[in-house]
Amino acid sequence: MSPFAELFPLIVYTIATVLIISGLLLAAWWLGAKTTSRNKEMPYESGVIPSGSARRPLSVPFYLIAIFFIVFDVESAFIFIWAAVWDQLGMAGLLHITFFIVALLLGLAWLWLKGGLEWGPTKQVRGSRSEERGL
Repeated sequence: MSPFAELFPLIVYTIATVLIISGLLLAAWWLGAKTTSRNKEMPYESGVIPSGSARRPLSVPFYLIAIFFIVFDVESAFIFIWAAVWDQLGMAGLLHITFFIVALLLGLAWLWLKGGLEWGPTKQVRGSRSEERGL
């Protein structure tokens, strides 16, 4: 089989994709509104007119929660894959996934104890208030 015959479906797919995208862009340009106004140039997001600066930084704990979510989300993908083939893995697979889940739970417990999941306002503990007053 010649190399061209193997690449023919890919070439046809690429040409079809470029034609469809070009057609859609041309239709959007041709059918789109040609007039502008002050209201059309205003930023608009979720039905709320923005106020203040868009360059306001987010707090570091927000990024920590996002990273924790990604880590545990990826781990859940591994668990779903294991579940799809659990009958083929046998007891060794069960032991491995048990160790994996226990390690995840220990990591979550450590994170919880260190306060990594608390990124909002927290209540003070009654004992710390009495220490501040000298009681």
